[in-house]
Amino acid sequence: MSETLIGVFGILALFFFLVARTPVGMALLFVGFGGIWVIDGQRAAIATMSSETYSSITAYSLSIIPLFVLMGNVAGAAGYSQRLYEAAYAWIGRLRGGLASSTVLGCAAFAAVSGSSVATAVTIGKVALPEMKRFGYADGLATGSVAAGGTLGILIPPSTGFVLYAILTEESIGKLFIAGILPGILLALLFVATITIVTAMQPETGPAGPRTTASEKFWASVKSLPLIGVILVSIGGIYLGVFTPVEAAGVGATLVTAMALGTGAVKITKLPDILLETVRITAMLYLIVIGAHVFGPFLALTHIPETLALQLQALGLGPYGALVLILIAYIILGMFFDGLAMLVVTMPVVYPIIISQGFDPIWFGVICVIVIEMGLITPPVGINVFVVKGVASGVPMGTIFRGVLPFWFAMAFCLILLVLFPQIALFLPETMR
Repeated sequence: MSETLIGVFGILALFFFLVARTPVGMALLFVGFGGIWVIDGQRAAIATMSSETYSSITAYSLSIIPLFVLMGNVAGAAGYSQRLYEAAYAWIGRLRGGLASSTVLGCAAFAAVSGSSVATAVTIGKVALPEMKRFGYADGLATGSVAAGGTLGILIPPSTGFVLYAILTEESIGKLFIAGILPGILLALLFVATITIVTAMQPETGPAGPRTTASEKFWASVKSLPLIGVILVSIGGIYLGVFTPVEAAGVGATLVTAMALGTGAVKITKLPDILLETVRITAMLYLIVIGAHVFGPFLALTHIPETLALQLQALGLGPYGALVLILIAYIILGMFFDGLAMLVVTMPVVYPIIISQGFDPIWFGVICVIVIEMGLITPPVGINVFVVKGVASGVPMGTIFRGVLPFWFAMAFCLILLVLFPQIALFLPETMR
């Protein structure tokens, strides 16, 4: 049996494990280890697994994950997400569809400390959905804005998607974080524009909320400033070259924890639970990284990445034709697989092709994360839709999927803009110190 054929069987086995809901990290480990054993022998398989496990876990850059996860968990427990939502609500809640737009802006702000789409959707959803229900918002618009807004959690830095992409491709985490800022803002504004269009066509879906006084606007903004200050310090520090991404994560986690404990927003007795949740999420992500580092060498032995690159060149589609094929494949895979799993599984194959076609790897990282975001709200396995269903238990799944459809098209439009104008993603990284 040829090495390429073994690789094809390995990829099919991996998809089978993922469909069977095997943990992503374990599926990658099993297939990678078994594939190397078949191709190169038991000794090579054991050596690869032991060396890659050690090098992955001890990588300094990977320590950014637990620090940013801790920052997001503390911010969520302290109720800072509610302050962000209330600030947005105070300014634009009185507009038609204003509560849904406030939800998107609240998600965008909380994404800058959570790094997780699921955490963003759950945290903001618990605050926003009852308010939208109280003011008579249509279930589709209400749940759709939460599900779509939550996807900003892996685009606006800090982002676990960018961290994994950087580790898999050896690109700069700092540049990827900064590259996600303008596209994240653009996508949030496109979501707000989508809400405006939907409510203009169907005013009953998003009635205007109550007006707020200048005093209410002021105090709502003041209450949100501490967390916004942490965001500006950590992300701004990376951009200005004051911090490395790991140092920025440490500074952000320390500031948020100090604020939460100092103001009494989080009791000291709650810290063990927060730390255990941080360890649980970190362990899951670390296992995915280890599995990816074992699966990658297996794919290299099969020569599948090189074969695919040569086949694409032989088709004569050109760089953008190859890019379109890759993006279509990602959108289809996103219908069935978790976004981070899809990123880890495909990157060893896709990244060499992207480099061979002359595309900027930082720009493609942003493109890749947006396509993963689309998968988070695409049926039949849109993870964020199921998360929102858990918060809004009385809303049928079909209603939520119909609600996210306009936001999916907004994401597709954002993707087209980034392909046509790469500088949207590359401008800030090119000006970094």
